[in-house]
Amino acid sequence: MAKKKKSKLPAIILITVVIIAAAVGGMYLYNTVNDDIIGRNQPDTQKSVVLTGDCDQYRVGQELAKNGIIVNDTVWTSWMDKHYPDFEYIPGEYIMNFSMSYEEIVAKLKNPDVSHRPVQVCIPEGFNCMDIAERLEENKICSSDAFLQVCKSKDGFGQYEFLDTVPDSPLVAYQLEGFLFPATYDWCENMSPQEVAEDMLDAFECRITDEMTRFCDDHDMTMYQLITLASVVQEEALGVSSAKKISSVFMNRLNTGTKLQSDVTYFYAKKLRDEKGFSQSVYDAYYTYNCAGLPAGPITNCGADIVSATINYPKTDYMFFFSDLQQEFHFAKTYDEFMRLQQKYPWK
Repeated sequence: MAKKKKSKLPAIILITVVIIAAAVGGMYLYNTVNDDIIGRNQPDTQKSVVLTGDCDQYRVGQELAKNGIIVNDTVWTSWMDKHYPDFEYIPGEYIMNFSMSYEEIVAKLKNPDVSHRPVQVCIPEGFNCMDIAERLEENKICSSDAFLQVCKSKDGFGQYEFLDTVPDSPLVAYQLEGFLFPATYDWCENMSPQEVAEDMLDAFECRITDEMTRFCDDHDMTMYQLITLASVVQEEALGVSSAKKISSVFMNRLNTGTKLQSDVTYFYAKKLRDEKGFSQSVYDAYYTYNCAGLPAGPITNCGADIVSATINYPKTDYMFFFSDLQQEFHFAKTYDEFMRLQQKYPWK
């Protein structure tokens, strides 16, 4: 009995179905990609997209896809390589819409709603927090008022043990003053003032030495008191050599219960009262002609060299000093000697 030949029809049908499915799938994929590129058939939905400082086409594509602004990051990267191979992305926050075409997305990426452009900012030694706040605002890092508000309290900075030595006193104007380490920082526009302060406190923490803690132990001082003393030395001195002798004078005055009577504390106290609205009591607590011992807190932020000079002061009997018109310092053991030196060397 002859065998029946198998029909080729089912196989043909299967192949036909596969071809049709592939065509339909290909057409669907093409339409999906094309719709995405031209912004057609997409929901009218807004989303905030944040691009950080290390953005390139690949990372931006991933961020846009993750937030639903585009369908496929590979398509975006290929399209950008073809149409905008040298496009420079600006770090920032962008309000985008799912229905935007690629061209509209590119146009948007040229103008962030909130810029986070990188900015390098130099904070010099001897800047107090009010000076720092002004520089931050000048560089669009954050507003001056917002930064100063953060500086008023150590709340929210519990990770820094050295801030535990800052007294909770209404007479302390800015509790972070003195610990905002002067350096050159790589920041960006529109940062959180809390984050800015943390960067500066981190820099200070890295520079706490055994020498500093040993000095505090040996002289029955807290870290806050050491930095307060160093800040006054910073403002009085014109260099490390004069800083050491000036520190010697102040240590002698502290040890004998004599007021520091440092003129530089007047300018800080006056600025607190007259420009920042602090009370007369705060003014008196910082002005060392009025208060006994150290001022209520640091009056500036000093560099590591001045802190070291303050610690390594020479043992002297000096109780007085002044600088003449040539910016030369003169030191005296007695008030009479001090007066004679001022007559000999014109100082004002």
